Amino acid sequence: MAGVEQQLQDGVLSLTLQRPDKKNALNQQMYQQLADALKQAAEDDQVKVVLLQGQDDCFTAGNDLQDFIDGGELNQQHPTVRFLYQLAEFPKPIVAAVAGLAIGIGTTALLHCELVYATADTRFQLPFTKLGLCPEAASSLLLPQLIGYHRACEYLLLAEPFDGVAAERMGLVNRLLPHDELLAFAGQKARQLAAMPTQAIQSSKRLLKANQQEALHYTLREELNEFQQLLQSDACQQAVQQFFQKK
Repeated sequence: MAGVEQQLQDGVLSLTLQRPDKKNALNQQMYQQLADALKQAAEDDQVKVVLLQGQDDCFTAGNDLQDFIDGGELNQQHPTVRFLYQLAEFPKPIVAAVAGLAIGIGTTALLHCELVYATADTRFQLPFTKLGLCPEAASSLLLPQLIGYHRACEYLLLAEPFDGVAAERMGLVNRLLPHDELLAFAGQKARQLAAMPTQAIQSSKRLLKANQQEALHYTLREELNEFQQLLQSDACQQAVQQFFQKK
């Protein structure tokens, strides 16, 4: 059954995207599951670390575009918005294992993770402008902070794809692994974190992120407002229509 598979073991909550027939494209049901899982994990003392992953050949193709367009206004109850805020505010470490496709939210979500492992041939892309849209998930703040303004413009304005080698070079990815080692390695690192003193890890994450929290929330709000307006634009409607015709 398509959705998000949850498994808690050794203090690590694994959230596995399971929609292989759609290349793990996220629909509203999956966003709801992710948001609920993160909310519960934040409050559950048994959960020390979250591991976000797909399969060793696909992370996620991004939003299920038709489902997203049919999903209504981007208010605080919208599953996608709930997920973005839960992700941005999550107090515990998040480890990500990324392979195959990491499109849209598949890339922007990584900006909120503490450790990211990928394969060299992973395809990252932020295709928002090609769809007549703007950045999401506070990527307009976090990506320039990580890789510099001009490089961020290359990916957020031109929407050019890049591979795992480039992602590691720019600091988006901690380490590249072969496909058959990726999930096991990421899981081992997640368990390593989970075995460390809990309060020390969570305090360290809070301190590392403290100076950006106010700007992060402001950017999330501004991006969502712009995104909602752009969804109604002729340019977006035409781009979406062309997307489905191409499919």
